[in-house]
Amino acid sequence: MLNIAWLCAAAGVSRSGYYHYLETKDLRRQREEQDQKDFLIIVEAYRFRGYNKGARGIYMRLLHMAPPVHMNIKKIRRLMNKYRLFCPIRKANPYQRMAKALKTNNVAPNLLNREFETHGPRAVLLTDITYIINGKAPRCYMSTIIDACTKELLAWVLSESLEIDFVLETVNQLVKNYGISLTAETLINSDQGSHYTSIKFIQLIKAVN
Repeated sequence: MLNIAWLCAAAGVSRSGYYHYLETKDLRRQREEQDQKDFLIIVEAYRFRGYNKGARGIYMRLLHMAPPVHMNIKKIRRLMNKYRLFCPIRKANPYQRMAKALKTNNVAPNLLNREFETHGPRAVLLTDITYIINGKAPRCYMSTIIDACTKELLAWVLSESLEIDFVLETVNQLVKNYGISLTAETLINSDQGSHYTSIKFIQLIKAVN
């Protein structure tokens, strides 16, 4: 019969380490099961909207799930490496470059002349994009829509990317929460950035009206 002490010495491990390994078998199984559950949530966020995301994009998506999922980026990266889930590097979109080169974006006329507060509640909405730095967390961008009269924040969406999707999502959130109080005369005021002069944004605003 083989001696445990001899086998541990041959394997280069201590007896206490060997017995600890046996005693924590159930704990390791529970951790593995939890990792698998968390990884399925990561995959759902990874595939959201039909395109793959990196750890930071997954982190932002998890915060917007219902209910929100709080999982730090370090854990997301660990599970992605563990189960070999990788995000391919995106190539530049040639159609976006072409649109900029041909100046296909549209600029709306200035109807307000900066008279934002004289029209009453829900008559003029202000929208813009800003960025947020939260300690050691990665920079993220925030799209907002504010009532120019009451200064009430009506809709907001965070995104790691500056792609137009989160700006469109902000409008959809506004309609979902406040659509009943909006009219065809409601104006949305923005700068002339590429998000707000894009065809997608203009088409969505027209559809809302």
